[in-house]
Amino acid sequence: MSIKQNLNNIKEKLPEHVTLVAVSKTKPISDLMEAYNAGQRIFGENKIQEMAERHDEMPKDIEWHMIGHVQRNKVKYMAPFVSLIHGVESFKLLKEINKQALKHNRVIDCLLQIKIAEEESKFGMRPEEAKNILLSQDFSALKNIKVTGVMGMATFTDNTEQIEKEFKLLKATFDTLITLKTENCKLQTISMGMSGDYQLAIACGSTMVRVGSSIFGYRN
Repeated sequence: MSIKQNLNNIKEKLPEHVTLVAVSKTKPISDLMEAYNAGQRIFGENKIQEMAERHDEMPKDIEWHMIGHVQRNKVKYMAPFVSLIHGVESFKLLKEINKQALKHNRVIDCLLQIKIAEEESKFGMRPEEAKNILLSQDFSALKNIKVTGVMGMATFTDNTEQIEKEFKLLKATFDTLITLKTENCKLQTISMGMSGDYQLAIACGSTMVRVGSSIFGYRN
């Protein structure tokens, strides 16, 4: 099936309140343009420099989401244009995003990455740590970022029960944190679920899914 058909098939299944991020990492720009021409406007990348190059070459009404692990020294390359940073896993990173956003007179939306998987390789903060950050004076001083939700990655496993348990942990974390409304924190997004498990994620409360191979085919 074509990229356009794949996209349409997925969008037909998505509830209205769920946002689709097309994960375009490593795919050629021609593939991205096929998705763009089929109506997709939100693309997710996991390498900052590659995302910056694509931003330069592609239409300017695209929302670019950074979905990969973020190194603080590279934030400056995406600060002028990035719409949402999914993987914010420390206060130090929030501070750096705030500093770079200030240089461009922007407020950058961020999701706190919560560690829900049992795998050691997965990044993220514990729910308690996220709560402590959002309640801190240091956080309230950051005027050029806005925390708009949480993100999590489930364990890479075929065990559906385990994945469901991890998704429910992220939803429960969101429900706890949503009461902490401040100037720079208004939680509305739960980013969880990828090609293999996005329907389960939606059933567990996801409002944003990151889908790559089901749209673009498997990566080489």
